Amino acid sequence: MPLVIYSLLRLAIFIVTVGVLYLVGMGGWLVVLVAAIIAAAVSYLALAKQRDAAAVFLEHRAARRTRRPSTADADAAAEDDAS
Repeated sequence: MPLVIYSLLRLAIFIVTVGVLYLVGMGGWLVVLVAAIIAAAVSYLALAKQRDAAAVFLEHRAARRTRRPSTADADAAAEDDAS
């Protein structure tokens, strides 16, 4: 869930940045490019806590995957036991 929250907050920052730049008078593809750069910088500075929570979430998820044996390993172990 922290990953979803972080992603939604980054998207919201991008949308607000696009809106502000559009109201200032910037248009076309340039508004999207400049908004992406500004939103990346703002989210890097403002969302450190959410980014860390998302990173911890992904780290725990990856650790759970590596602890669980794959079905190929289980099949190989069953064949070894049957021999």
